[in-house]
Amino acid sequence: MNHFSHTIGTRTYGFRDLKDLMAKATPARSGDYLAGVAAGSAEERVAAQMTLAALPLGKFLQEVVIPYESDEVTRLIIDSHDAQAFAPVRHMTVGDFRDWLLSDQADEASLTALAPGITPEMAAAVSKIMRVQDLILVAKKCRVVTRFRNTIGLPNRLATRLQPNHPTDDATGIAASMVDGLLYGAGDAVIGINPATDNVQQVMRIVHMLDEVIRHYDIPTQSCVLTHVTNTIEAIERGAPVDLVFQSIAGSEAANRSFGIDLKLLGEAREAALSLGRGTVGNNVMYFETGQGSALSANAHHGVDQQTCEARAYAVARQYKPLLINTVVGFIGPEYLYDGKQIVRAGLEDHFCGKLLGVPMGCDVCYTNHAEADQNDMDVLLTLLATAGCNFIMGVPGSDDIMLNYQTTSFHDALYARRVLGLKPAPEFEDWLQKMAIFRETEKVELTDSLPPPFASALLRLA
Repeated sequence: MNHFSHTIGTRTYGFRDLKDLMAKATPARSGDYLAGVAAGSAEERVAAQMTLAALPLGKFLQEVVIPYESDEVTRLIIDSHDAQAFAPVRHMTVGDFRDWLLSDQADEASLTALAPGITPEMAAAVSKIMRVQDLILVAKKCRVVTRFRNTIGLPNRLATRLQPNHPTDDATGIAASMVDGLLYGAGDAVIGINPATDNVQQVMRIVHMLDEVIRHYDIPTQSCVLTHVTNTIEAIERGAPVDLVFQSIAGSEAANRSFGIDLKLLGEAREAALSLGRGTVGNNVMYFETGQGSALSANAHHGVDQQTCEARAYAVARQYKPLLINTVVGFIGPEYLYDGKQIVRAGLEDHFCGKLLGVPMGCDVCYTNHAEADQNDMDVLLTLLATAGCNFIMGVPGSDDIMLNYQTTSFHDALYARRVLGLKPAPEFEDWLQKMAIFRETEKVELTDSLPPPFASALLRLA
């Protein structure tokens, strides 16, 4: 029996339930075809989108896509919903909500107040009936500011994660990438390393190295080793100078279980990091990564389309007040996002949904070498995201991560976006760049013409 239906011409399309309707309304992507949940034709997709547009927002509080009784993420979404914040839009349909979001009434203040009242499914639903320009315009109006040793997410700012990965975790190789990134003005979001050898001893070695560099040069940024949360907790217990706790998260309890985590463990990790008191201007201590297709790849999607699963991960992130969260949008591969067009659309959807839900959204603008995508596609997505007010992007030497073997954005890509759009680094970091004679004081982001400052060679010796 179909709960929803829509007639186009002489044909009536039926949709079993809210989960089916949401999946059929999603713009085409390979992961949903792989899961067998996508619309069978463009006409069926349009019918689903028209049906979804007429759906009252309140329906998402009455019908869930993954059962409340068997999924702690669903319980988190429903139990933490702020009815008072939702009140201004509760009378609206999904289509009405889109129109309101695009109106001048939906300004930064009203969107900030609304965020606790929006569920991930509401955000995903409205994104499915939006054009690219809609996703950009609304996300641009959403402001999510976080702080640890600097301030991320302010207007006309674009931060970067300096990602100095090395295939053998060689200290000199890591330091060389760090120097390269700092000389291009990268690293204000975080200096974050994916360890090639993932154990507590190696994590502690890298954490100590990063801490020594940051302290020695008084860099107003934070470090993170992107290891499993249990490793970080153990490193904290052993006295490691941990700034941020990292974890990959997903939008269902089963998918999170495949990562070896649950909500309780994330809460314990946050408390452990807070106990160190290492922040100077704020106490946002968590760093999360997500990606469309993660739940499907773990067979933990419960028949929900991958974009809605992704939005549900942002509700998990929101609970722990992170400094940073980013979608690693094209990393999982073409089985989930086939080509550049699908990656671009997914990145803008993710950024929009995250910002609407009130999380400090960044994006790893990336693709794998077997996807039907190239760096031109990434230039497009980078430009669109920077226009939309993305909090941060990645910075990797030459845009080629030699440890993770994927393509992302480089240090000079971030400089491009800052120059073209008049964006600057985090204010505290910008001041440091000028003090170290890396940037000159100007209205634009400009590198100095001098030789590399003395700290560059000294940093390499420190490694």
